[in-house]
Amino acid sequence: MNISESAPKVGRSPARIVVVDDEEDMRASISQWLSLSGFEPEAYASAEEALAVIGSDFAGIVVTDIRMPGMDGMAFLKRLMGLDATVPVIMITGHGDVPMAVEAMRLGAYDFLEKPFDPERMTELARSALKARGLALENRALRHELADGGTLMRRLVGNSPEMVRLREDILDYGQADGHVLIDGETGTGKTLVAHALHAVGPRAGKRFVTVSCDGMEDAQLAARLFGPVETGGLPLVEEARGGTLCLEDVEALSPVLQGKLLSFINDQPSPPATRIVAVCNAHTAGNTLQDVLRPDLYFRLAAMQLTLPPLRTRGEDILALFKSYAEDYADEYGCPAPELSAQDAAYLLQAPWPGNIRQLISIAEQSVLQNRRGSGSVVSLVMAENEASGGAMTTEGKPLKDYVEAFERTLIDNTMRRHKGSIVAVMEELCLPRRTLNEKMAKYGLSRAEYV
Repeated sequence: MNISESAPKVGRSPARIVVVDDEEDMRASISQWLSLSGFEPEAYASAEEALAVIGSDFAGIVVTDIRMPGMDGMAFLKRLMGLDATVPVIMITGHGDVPMAVEAMRLGAYDFLEKPFDPERMTELARSALKARGLALENRALRHELADGGTLMRRLVGNSPEMVRLREDILDYGQADGHVLIDGETGTGKTLVAHALHAVGPRAGKRFVTVSCDGMEDAQLAARLFGPVETGGLPLVEEARGGTLCLEDVEALSPVLQGKLLSFINDQPSPPATRIVAVCNAHTAGNTLQDVLRPDLYFRLAAMQLTLPPLRTRGEDILALFKSYAEDYADEYGCPAPELSAQDAAYLLQAPWPGNIRQLISIAEQSVLQNRRGSGSVVSLVMAENEASGGAMTTEGKPLKDYVEAFERTLIDNTMRRHKGSIVAVMEELCLPRRTLNEKMAKYGLSRAEYV
């Protein structure tokens, strides 16, 4: 692997590095080394010039000298921190400027290099800073997404009756003020649904506070939820006032804490100041939710209940989800998405999916990586997953027509993709009259525009 092939990316964009130094030779030297290391440096002679191209969504980092005429490095750093405190800034210092560099780090600089510096050390710092910047931008995008009800609802992919009904229930329950209980197998997307409930309702602009009820001692969790908080902050039930408190692993609450939660719910006005969304992630096989929650708390929480369907019962949603995730990973890794064969589709439909959507996401990523290497198949991946999990292929809840339709949809999709949307070529290869092809494409939600 050469140097440029190992260059990191921020999000899906090439790594940008803004280099600021009033000395032309130093600018050229730093830029040349960074270019050889696979980065895309942009050199500027002054902080003022650099500020003109840096916004709060700047997907990169800054390397700047400290001593410069006009706006010096310290003033430049303060301006950058005011613009976006998550932009990593690497300061270059001359001899004797180390105390100033330490002060710069106190103000928010990422790190500093003392002249003369080792170019390899600059490359190392640049890589780590770009990684930090990427994570910051991803977290910011996720926060925005989790506040956008429309975006969240689009992530609940699927046209199976169960998913259509789930989306309708989320929209209905989101507008209500009552507490909600969300149940379902591991990996079905319960936390995503909890966020969606909050985001599509009138509390969307308020706080959404999440806490896991598992893994903390009773006294610690009680103080965190209801107070007093040793650090002087608000207990979570007050922090979420006006918004939503999401209790993950609610089944892990001890009987004492279940009683405290019930008292809090009973003491609230109507509508409640703090809405509770309880997520039940696991309970012993053969037990119901009534078995793991005290009855009075269960009935207060379950007045509105959402049970998420396991992936294995969702029919063609499995293929749609696989395609969506595989295309995302193909875009991320810069390679073609794998083309599903009819056999692949049949195996995806028959798999037991004990890990549900999380497991499907893993298979989609592995299949993209295998496709990039030109080895393996989706079938082999699914079989390996089944063997590792001790599961068995199943036809649970899937009539023959599901397999026939999956085969037909996959065949038309692959043929359209291969012929880049040419209807005539697809008609000829599949020996179908135009009207029949149009009807089948409409039935399976395939549009020629996707392939052209």
